[in-house]
Amino acid sequence: MRHAVAVSNGVRSLKFNYLCARYPALRCLHSSARRHSPQHPSSPDALDPRLEDLGNVIRDEYAIIRENYNAPKHAVVLAHGLLGFAELRLAGRYLPGVQYWRGIKEALSMQGVRVITATVPPSASIEMRAEELARDIAASAPGEQVNIIAGLDSRYMITHLKPTDFKVKSLTTIATPHRGSAVADFALKQIGDDRLAQLYYALDRLKVETGAFAQLTRDYMTNTFNPATPDIKDVRYFSYGAAMQPSFWSVFRLSHRLLEQIEGYNDGLVSVASSKWGAYKGTLEGVSHLDLINWSNRLKWLAGEITGNRQRFNAIAFYLDIADMLAKEGL
Repeated sequence: MRHAVAVSNGVRSLKFNYLCARYPALRCLHSSARRHSPQHPSSPDALDPRLEDLGNVIRDEYAIIRENYNAPKHAVVLAHGLLGFAELRLAGRYLPGVQYWRGIKEALSMQGVRVITATVPPSASIEMRAEELARDIAASAPGEQVNIIAGLDSRYMITHLKPTDFKVKSLTTIATPHRGSAVADFALKQIGDDRLAQLYYALDRLKVETGAFAQLTRDYMTNTFNPATPDIKDVRYFSYGAAMQPSFWSVFRLSHRLLEQIEGYNDGLVSVASSKWGAYKGTLEGVSHLDLINWSNRLKWLAGEITGNRQRFNAIAFYLDIADMLAKEGL
């Protein structure tokens, strides 16, 4: 028995060594290593201490991948957000596809988690995305119980579609605009009704769905969607938010400033206040919206290693810990 356990642990270590080799930007923690102590709130990268008034602040708990995580009893469904995709092939079969969940699905699978990646229309309405999500899960996990990591389309599906082909045990949302986003308000206002109609017409001719955009406004989410979409009692709801201060070169510099003035702390697209839903697990400090899906620039990681200013967030470690949390919740 001891030999079998040793072999199992050895295989797992080899798998994680492979993961670290394939994604060199990641830092992996082996059993002999120690975690870095949490960064003090007064450090240069830390945000205003008042951020803690909005809930638990997660500083560098996900800087490093641990060697062992628990796997939940039920499958985990990963469903992308607005303008997302499961796999994007820019050159057909001639070049490898670009994975939306780059490295995350593989890492979860290596820890014994059954992972289902769902694909929904990138910019369709919440209702249309929810219907496609339900079909996708039903085809992949018929008769099963699942934990979903997704957003508004999942909330709609759980409450309104009430799927019977599978059972949703939990929904975890990450920087999801449950109360809309001032960025959407601003964008639609700047475009204007006349030009917006023209834009929608042009996109429709290109067969690009546009239903999602108007549904991300604060007015729609607060006064229409949320009142009509209450939580279901036998489903567990968890959420995370993120907040950061963008650099001068950040693509989120302008949107962050707008959100900060209107909604407060944010990750460049969604505020912490809008992210909170159900059991709020905490705010990821110093993390942008793109960081959350492991799309950080590798040059950013390399520069951090060279200068000694190492990154404090590892998306793969974060998703592994969500799976671990679900396991500890008995899900």
